[in-house]
Amino acid sequence: MEKTYKIKSYSKINLGLKVLNLRPDNFHNINSIFIEVDLCDILQFVPSDSFKLKCVNKNIPLDNSNTIVQAYKILNEKFDFRKHYEIIVDKNIPVGGGMGGGSSNAAATLKALNKLNNLKLTNKILMDIALKIGSDVPFFIEGGLKFVYGRGEKIKPHMFSLIDAIYILLVFPKFSIDTSWAYKNIKKKLQYKNYSTKFPPLDSNVKWKLFENDFEDIVGSTYPEIFEIKNILYENGALYSGLSGSGSTMFGVYNDKIALKKTKQLFNHYNTLIVSPIQRK
Repeated sequence: MEKTYKIKSYSKINLGLKVLNLRPDNFHNINSIFIEVDLCDILQFVPSDSFKLKCVNKNIPLDNSNTIVQAYKILNEKFDFRKHYEIIVDKNIPVGGGMGGGSSNAAATLKALNKLNNLKLTNKILMDIALKIGSDVPFFIEGGLKFVYGRGEKIKPHMFSLIDAIYILLVFPKFSIDTSWAYKNIKKKLQYKNYSTKFPPLDSNVKWKLFENDFEDIVGSTYPEIFEIKNILYENGALYSGLSGSGSTMFGVYNDKIALKKTKQLFNHYNTLIVSPIQRK
């Protein structure tokens, strides 16, 4: 009898995020550095007579709007699976937090089904399929530390020799951000072209404060508490502090574990978590 298969669906933070312009296909061109981190959902694939989706601990949609459903249907339509699975999601990545939970779930589903059905699809093919589901999904096929541009489909490895020496404090505000709302409200910022769209190199002399996320002003105008969180992180030893994606998760990058743990205690009115980057070869 086939055993239950488990896969970890990791999250990401954005070290800087520049929204450049609106494309003819109504997506936006971006520049960003994605860092995969070890906060993850767990997806279990239980052999079943038909496809089912279940979430054990959060109220998430289980219909066609769910990226897991979309990923399953795309592959099933293409390969007409003879065996099916009930997918059970243990959800830990915040919904509407800008950490790519839905995108990661879709990528994890594609990878799991590729393995379970012995489809032998290359990562390049999986990434092409992933883009049909969402702009951030291709990144999660390989994960790691990447420079991401275009609408999210152009991905290059990005070196950072000190990646194993940093720690990340996540701070989760009590509100969530709808990505479509954030992009609709960023149009005004796109009218101004007099700012840099490049990021400083990630070397031993990295200039952390040159990284910027264009969504911070958008989200902060409605939820100014993100600026309060940012200031507390900076005042307590963060090398960098910023918004992940379009929010609402805020994070601080540290190279001092003692300062990191002390800062975490200052946010006892928020949910917080210390995470580390996922390093991949």
